[in-house]
Amino acid sequence: MRLKNLIPNIITSMNLLCGVVGVILSLDGHLEGGFCLMLAAAVCDFFDGFAARLLNATSPVGKELDSLSDVVSFGVLPAIMLYMVSGDGVRFMKFFPLLLAAFSAYRLAKFNLDERQHDSFIGLPTPASAMICGSLACYVQSVPHSFLAGWTSSPFFIPLLTIVLCFLLVCEIPMFSMKFGGGKKSSRADNVKRITFLALVAASLVLIIVTRSHWSMAVLLSFTAYVLVNLLLSRLKG
Repeated sequence: MRLKNLIPNIITSMNLLCGVVGVILSLDGHLEGGFCLMLAAAVCDFFDGFAARLLNATSPVGKELDSLSDVVSFGVLPAIMLYMVSGDGVRFMKFFPLLLAAFSAYRLAKFNLDERQHDSFIGLPTPASAMICGSLACYVQSVPHSFLAGWTSSPFFIPLLTIVLCFLLVCEIPMFSMKFGGGKKSSRADNVKRITFLALVAASLVLIIVTRSHWSMAVLLSFTAYVLVNLLLSRLKG
């Protein structure tokens, strides 16, 4: 096998390793470290596909390895992070976040078989769900006296968030991707959606800098905005 064919799979394996180490750090209580590794996994997840297309080295093995890695980095890791910050009021409800791992795995399997999802998504992509969970957990641990920390300490907030995210992962709501070009020429409307989202990300960054909030809040605001923009667009179309 030629070396260039191995490069995308090596990058994908780095995604998996980031997810595994992130789980270990999170279980040890180092949620900021776990979230940083989730971000590193997302970078690897972007570049493995980019490298595969650039080197013309796509393969069925790479596709399956990518999904298996994503289950760990964007399914198991965010579920563990939410578990670590969920309230202790009702014991069995503390385990609700673990449902995210199962729903993320189902969403990834569905994505692999769904021919409609080449240039956009049907349902919330697992990395976006993971970023919401990871940034929330990181922020709550880093700013323990914030209003979000108060919410997560209740026995109902994290289970409710889990149910909402699980629904969004497997629903039929269309959501735009950030591929400016994708597999075919992007429509003007799709590019407007992406530019609007990037503008909201920039606004989040400015807000965080001005208010001197923890950096994870910028990620939380950005991906919450992604979900809300898609839900609003779906509602307007519907």
